[in-house]
Amino acid sequence: MLKVAICGGSGYTGIELLRILYGHTKVRITAVTSEKSAGKKVSDVFQHLHTHEHLTYEPLNKEKLLTKADLFFLALPHGASQEVVHFFFRNGKKVIDLSADYRLYDPQIYKEWYGVPHEFVSTLKKALYGLPEMYRKKIKNAKLVANPGCYPTSALLGLLPAVQNKLIDLSTIVVDSKSGTSGAGRKADLSLSYCEVNEGFKAYALATHRHTPEIEQELSALANVEVTVNFTPHLLPVDRGILTTIYARLLRKTDTAAVLKLYEKKYAGEPFVRVLGEGIYPNVKDVRGTNFCELGIKVNPRTDTLMVVSAIDNLVKGASGQAVHNMNLMAGFEETEGLDTLALFP
Repeated sequence: MLKVAICGGSGYTGIELLRILYGHTKVRITAVTSEKSAGKKVSDVFQHLHTHEHLTYEPLNKEKLLTKADLFFLALPHGASQEVVHFFFRNGKKVIDLSADYRLYDPQIYKEWYGVPHEFVSTLKKALYGLPEMYRKKIKNAKLVANPGCYPTSALLGLLPAVQNKLIDLSTIVVDSKSGTSGAGRKADLSLSYCEVNEGFKAYALATHRHTPEIEQELSALANVEVTVNFTPHLLPVDRGILTTIYARLLRKTDTAAVLKLYEKKYAGEPFVRVLGEGIYPNVKDVRGTNFCELGIKVNPRTDTLMVVSAIDNLVKGASGQAVHNMNLMAGFEETEGLDTLALFP
């Protein structure tokens, strides 16, 4: 039985980890931290997590936690994970970090986009970007995994087959994404309050969103050339889910049926990617609460443009579910363990 600890267990991603891991037969949660809820039972703070009534939130005391678990999930804010990840990793523990602190391999790019220096560059060099569909073999041997961001997950899975097959002009990529409000985290923020969000729909962080360099880093590694993209996020008046529509100019004449075959071949056997049939496009409600990414494909012959629509649950495939997938790979479990029985939400 693998002993795991969740650091930051009262935010949305921490709550999802608790929900998902309850159904995992090979894991035991031995510690869960929260500064604000320390001393309270998990089930008293979140009634829907009544199955975890034996767990009590505790402060993040690294030295005390060190002996309690073999693998640590870090669901802490950006910046706050740096030192904690470093401590557990350097003390021989496996770590999965759900923040952005170890996703960007270049510390200068991290400083440019996140506004703070990276204080643990030696540990950063040991981190592996944890998108299983790209790095499955490496993840199996990894000790420190940087769990991908939600927007990059939806974008990269939508682009991976097209880039690998040199199907598109990399200079023309446009990523247009819409996310539910939970993507901003569980915090008090006027702009995210009910009356501000309800019945609204807006773009934000145009040309400045922090997930941009993450998308570019992985596409550049995939294509072996520097790639830049136009990425625009939008805020949807829903709790959870990401719908991403990707546009790119085709390099050769083709049609929807041919591209669908290419995508189906690439993702054949992938447990959490579904390529939908011609003329069928994803809906965020169909992946809600699950670890699936659904993809829809369309070639526009009038403009020689590839259009890919991607849908994920930002808290599951875009965060905690993907973290559990990474844990399964790192621990040698079945990839779908704890994830294949996640029920659709009503």
